[in-house]
Amino acid sequence: MSGAVITLSAVSKSFHRAGHKITALDSIDLTLQPGRVTGLIGPDGAGKTTLMRLVAGLLLPDKGAIRVLGIDALARPLEVQSSIGYMPQRFGLYEDLSVQENLELYADLQGVPVAQRAARFQKLMQMTSLSPFTRRLAGKLSGGMKQKLGLACTLVRSPRLLLLDEPTVGVDPLSRRELWQIVYRQVQEVGMGVLLSTAYLDEAERCDEVILMHQGKLLGQGTPAEFSRPVSGRIFQASAAGCSHRRLQEQLSRAPGVLDALIEGEAVRLVMETPGKPEPEALLPEQQNLQLTAVEPRFEDAFIARLKRPRDLGSMTLSLRKKVTANTDDEVIRVHNLQRRFGDFIAVNDISFSVRRGEIFGLLGANGAGKSTTFRMLCGLLPASSGELAVAGHDLRQAAASARGRIGYMAQKFSLYTSLSVIQNLRFFSSVYGLRGRQQKARLEWALTTFELEPFRDANAGDLPLGYKQRLSFAAALMHEPEILFLDEPTSGVDPLARREFWTRTNALAEAGVTVLVTTHFMEEANYCDRLVIMAEGEVLIEGTPLTMKASARTAENPDPTMEDAFIQLIEQRQAQQATA
Repeated sequence: MSGAVITLSAVSKSFHRAGHKITALDSIDLTLQPGRVTGLIGPDGAGKTTLMRLVAGLLLPDKGAIRVLGIDALARPLEVQSSIGYMPQRFGLYEDLSVQENLELYADLQGVPVAQRAARFQKLMQMTSLSPFTRRLAGKLSGGMKQKLGLACTLVRSPRLLLLDEPTVGVDPLSRRELWQIVYRQVQEVGMGVLLSTAYLDEAERCDEVILMHQGKLLGQGTPAEFSRPVSGRIFQASAAGCSHRRLQEQLSRAPGVLDALIEGEAVRLVMETPGKPEPEALLPEQQNLQLTAVEPRFEDAFIARLKRPRDLGSMTLSLRKKVTANTDDEVIRVHNLQRRFGDFIAVNDISFSVRRGEIFGLLGANGAGKSTTFRMLCGLLPASSGELAVAGHDLRQAAASARGRIGYMAQKFSLYTSLSVIQNLRFFSSVYGLRGRQQKARLEWALTTFELEPFRDANAGDLPLGYKQRLSFAAALMHEPEILFLDEPTSGVDPLARREFWTRTNALAEAGVTVLVTTHFMEEANYCDRLVIMAEGEVLIEGTPLTMKASARTAENPDPTMEDAFIQLIEQRQAQQATA
């Protein structure tokens, strides 16, 4: 197979919203070859989804030419749509239909001959490990299984070009790995071209080439290594005996010459503004034990070096009127033999753990492990079937309303009022939390300033970019200065710059004594946790610090495992034990 699968020539696209012109794409030129996985990378609002929809023939450009598989996408968009596979961010599974019925429906829509279906369906089910679940309703599948079914439906007719718009958002590491295996199998077996957008920069390292976009402009196209090479000599790992990695990161983020400081295991990864190893005493004069080691750059370092700008971090901190001064050994969340049943199905099975004041505590697990159910019980949104559950000294089975007044909650999906403006949402939620008059006005101004929402104060919440929706949700959860903060997949789908800002703010809260309970599928975020539990099939699989969990996964072949390595190993060990039981 020869010839480009996608060619864009001077393509521009703008939208008009609320009287403002928004340039989504600005004179884009690019060419993609078959048999390669190309990653489409960029911050929120870079134009990635617009580019995908143009290539899929779902939008027309204002200017420029687009050819897809040799077809003029402007003149023959329907022919393009019938020739490619396209899986958008919110793929339309029919949740009241079974897995098999979804496959049949998409085979009808894609014109797959009936005689070819049985063999194709069997291959897709084996590829996605969904063979045992063909009769299950799509709505009853876990998040990872839904994504795999969505991909299978997209591949019912094997296309020459596959477009995937953030297919791994909200998917656990094991399912992410399986999705990537499916994608590369298609590339290797049939020479399929793949254009894949992702918010996870470790996935960019898996791509054959990367397209980097920002504010509608193409910043570069090349292999991940080609992007990483220019930042060589600017990347260091820092540690200091006797100083927590969270506090060290906060100090280094303000040090001269430091562009980025990211918690990485028990150390902090630095991206410097210029090449050359800095002197430890110049970075942190008051820190006697600072150790710096040069490390090899990766694509994420290049992304940050290219797009992040030095800034005053004062606007990103979360000054609180009152610091939580109680003993940090206080047990503010206590779970003992907690169980939740849905009919005969046990979603959470006799789990126990506790969280101390000022801790960041992680609740991790594969899709369908029972995390969200546990989370909803802890927030007082779902009653427990049995067991003990206490939050902020209140038994949630008896005084859920009293406990909720001391809790801030940020939902996994954007759950504010999309038809209300930013300021109307903040005013509403502050009123719900009992804020009035001067106190309410002060908190509204605090939220708009701290989260840099002032330029959007009169914009509808539903029209905000994803990163700003996250900021608004976080601000709403903090209006009443809660003692305990529940964060359910808070950074799902947001870009690395927004994730860094989020964790800077969250770390500041923890340092002020606020207790944080967080669920995440982004395993490197587990490094921000003081302790965590990993759940599987409704039970606690392991509890401990990130360091102890990574140590448990250490092998001769992998002496320095990541949290993702540890997570996958633990889940696979459990699956192997069940298979031999």
